[in-house]
Amino acid sequence: MSFENLELIEPLLKALKAEGYTTPTPIQQQAIPIVLQRKDLLGCAQTGTGKTAAFALPTLQLLHQDELYKKGPAGIKALVLTPTRELAIQIGESFASYGKLLRLRHTVIFGGVSQHAQTTALRAGVDILIATPGRLIDLMDQRYVNLQHIKIFILDEADRMLDMGFIHDVKKVISKLPSQRQTLFFSATMPKEIQGLANSILTNPSKVEVTPVSSTAEKVKQSVYFVEKGDKKKLLLHVLNTEDAPSVLIFTRTKHGADKVVIDLSKAKIHAQAIHGNKSQNARQNALNNFKSGKTRVLVATDIAARGIDVDNLSLVINYELPNIPETYVHRIGRTGRAGASGSAISFCDQEEKEFLRDIQKLIAKPVPVIEDQPYAMDSSMTPVRHSAAPKSQGNRSQGGGQGNRNSSGPKKTGAGQKRWFSKKAAR
Repeated sequence: MSFENLELIEPLLKALKAEGYTTPTPIQQQAIPIVLQRKDLLGCAQTGTGKTAAFALPTLQLLHQDELYKKGPAGIKALVLTPTRELAIQIGESFASYGKLLRLRHTVIFGGVSQHAQTTALRAGVDILIATPGRLIDLMDQRYVNLQHIKIFILDEADRMLDMGFIHDVKKVISKLPSQRQTLFFSATMPKEIQGLANSILTNPSKVEVTPVSSTAEKVKQSVYFVEKGDKKKLLLHVLNTEDAPSVLIFTRTKHGADKVVIDLSKAKIHAQAIHGNKSQNARQNALNNFKSGKTRVLVATDIAARGIDVDNLSLVINYELPNIPETYVHRIGRTGRAGASGSAISFCDQEEKEFLRDIQKLIAKPVPVIEDQPYAMDSSMTPVRHSAAPKSQGNRSQGGGQGNRNSSGPKKTGAGQKRWFSKKAAR
């Protein structure tokens, strides 16, 4: 199937061709025709499946058609709500690329920077607004943003909104939207809270589900190194010096840990930059741009900051510290092997992280191969983690935490000893 089969208008097809996109991904094949029929959509798809284009392309087409017939008053016609600054910027870039031959204006608003440029763009008038919840509510309170003319509302990464404690902000935004609208709802996982939110804002939605969260990209080669915690730095240098990987994304659980890895690599003459919530927006965007352009070989990130990192041909992801949330592992390694490309994911596992690895293997329903031929292998008394296909039932997910209480430096428990669970190329 090609994009021509999806009944997209010529300006969008030309823009896609200019970007080098020829074949729609499964979620694009299924979602675009539904959205073009102006139906509500519930989309469940993991990162890297191309869902941005799945909602951006039909949104642009519908607004363009309405503009031709001058349907409705002037004002913001489409709102995309997304959890992080990086993802908002990425979505804005996609709208710019796909809509460059249309007379539709968009802007992106997020916190962490001066609002001046954002309010100037809003005053000039926009058709499509891409926003993070905090800054959007702030500008709504200041009367810079009016949502009464919204025709299409897109909630992206809904489960991450829950993880970051944004659900109350999301509900506040939804309360300001007109009841007569088209709503597109995307989430990688569907915990009870997210399912309940979907049920409350969607009207007779069509459902599209592509690649369940427990699955990992087939073309991502996964492996795990058992290593003592104190030897991780040396093992990391060994891997970076022996792996043929021009671009490497390293994950840590904490902001402090990310900074420490960058310092260690700099001492070893390996150029690296960190991206996390304590960095200014300019610093984060500079680090991301350097990584995308190849100026920086290694980017070190925390999980929340990494949401929205979309780098073509990312060759290697390293879990310097295993996540204490098994679904997060799937999101992490999904940064490589995107849109059918191949990639590798290496995890370092110390004694305290054995339980995390066990939970990951239960979620993905297969063992992660162990690399034993390495210079810093853990003592042989370390028992390999056995695979069990039956996953544990997921406990309640906290609604109130942001990055501060997600990225703990060690194993965390809640309640009566229960683990916490949270749940080219192809067009993005």
